Amino acid sequence: MPPHPCASWPDNGAGIRETLDRVGDKWSVLVIGILAAGPLRFGALRDQVPGISQRMLTLTLRHLERDGLLTRTVYPAVPPRVEYELTPLGQGLRETFYAFVRWATDHNDEIEAARRGYDAR
Repeated sequence: MPPHPCASWPDNGAGIRETLDRVGDKWSVLVIGILAAGPLRFGALRDQVPGISQRMLTLTLRHLERDGLLTRTVYPAVPPRVEYELTPLGQGLRETFYAFVRWATDHNDEIEAARRGYDAR
């Protein structure tokens, strides 16, 4: 049997797993999807991410900025104005996320049925 394709990943995929952990967590997916439409201020972004706390949004934005997926721009104004925007690297995820959302939407009924079947056992 030929080796699994993942066997050729560098360092057993540690870097890949770390990246997928970051961009695949529930809040990052929503933030990236929302920012794909354009830059937003913190409050506007928080209003568009249902259920996220201010602290969790702050942590998510910091992680995404650290990974180079978004930029944080502070404008010299009173009160301070900060905008978040996807970088070209972050924009590169847009089609991947849209494809995943389409897949999840197309198969949601099947997934729910599978869950009900599993839970009924």
